[in-house]
Amino acid sequence: MAKTCRTSPAPVAAPTVPAAAAAAGSEAGLKVDEGSQVDARRRADAGHKVDEGRGANAGLKVDTSHIVRAQRMDRIATGVLTAIAGLVMLIVVSMVAYILYEGLSTLLTPGFLTQPSRANGAAGGVAYQLFDSFYLLVITLLISVPVSLGAAVFLTEYAPEGPITHIASTAIETLSSLPSIVVGMFGFLVFSVNFGWKYSIISGAVALTMFNIPILVRVIQQALEDVPQHQRDACLAMGLTRWEATVHVLIPAAMPAIVTGVVLSAGRVFGEAAALLFTSGMSSPVRLNFFTLNFASPTCAWNIFRPGESLAVHIYKIYGEGAPEAQQIVWGTAALLMICVLLFNVVSRVAGKALAKRMTAE
Repeated sequence: MAKTCRTSPAPVAAPTVPAAAAAAGSEAGLKVDEGSQVDARRRADAGHKVDEGRGANAGLKVDTSHIVRAQRMDRIATGVLTAIAGLVMLIVVSMVAYILYEGLSTLLTPGFLTQPSRANGAAGGVAYQLFDSFYLLVITLLISVPVSLGAAVFLTEYAPEGPITHIASTAIETLSSLPSIVVGMFGFLVFSVNFGWKYSIISGAVALTMFNIPILVRVIQQALEDVPQHQRDACLAMGLTRWEATVHVLIPAAMPAIVTGVVLSAGRVFGEAAALLFTSGMSSPVRLNFFTLNFASPTCAWNIFRPGESLAVHIYKIYGEGAPEAQQIVWGTAALLMICVLLFNVVSRVAGKALAKRMTAE
């Protein structure tokens, strides 16, 4: 029987000590190289962060200097504006104080407000001139306020954008810039001469209305435009017509601004002189009867076709008299005119706010 020959595998030679040492050394070298690369990357990252920090600090310094300059300019501008406002207030207060100082003694003289003027204005009081000033003011506002309100509502709510609107706006701006002396000459030629009204209260009131209407139209128009659009949209969404929205919502909302405009225009009317020199005249009747309603009588105080003299015209007329008594009456009349305008403005503002509060139910 044949014997099977078995061959045993060749023995694997164990690694020698020098080879193992070499492999361990290479692995250690690789680890050292990797550690060096990591350290290098860390140092590079740290350098980048340092550079970024330096750049950020440099940018922060620039922003800080800009903020400092802006704050300095703000303080300078605030100081300049405060000085301008203080200067304006000082001028106004000085003027008011000087007029009161010169005219308050005459104004407080017994009979100055209740007696008519005498000796061509060089003696007596200013009772008729004070009444004529308020009478002219009331008639002027009765004419100009409804007309101005209607024109402003039409231009703001109804008039479409087009040449008609631009022409109307241009005409309003032109009328508002006319000198009062030109308006007075026009009123004299048209109302006093052609209409046959002569020197009368109504001629002066219509002349004052001519340059009062453009101011009121512009102010009321701006007041209506300042009302938020969503109020108009809400009114239309609720089924209100444009007229109902205007009457019940827009005008009450704009009432404070409208009253302010009326006050400003009333102050100009109350102190106007140039336009009245050619229309209402420079004299009042020697005697006025406040208890008669005979409007055809030249002595009836309510007759709009009689001559009338306002406080401003009275000042202009008697300023050239030259007598010491006349100069004292000038200062007293000027103080009275200024006090009337101030009181009228205060009362009108208070009444306007109360009316606006009532109409808007706030």
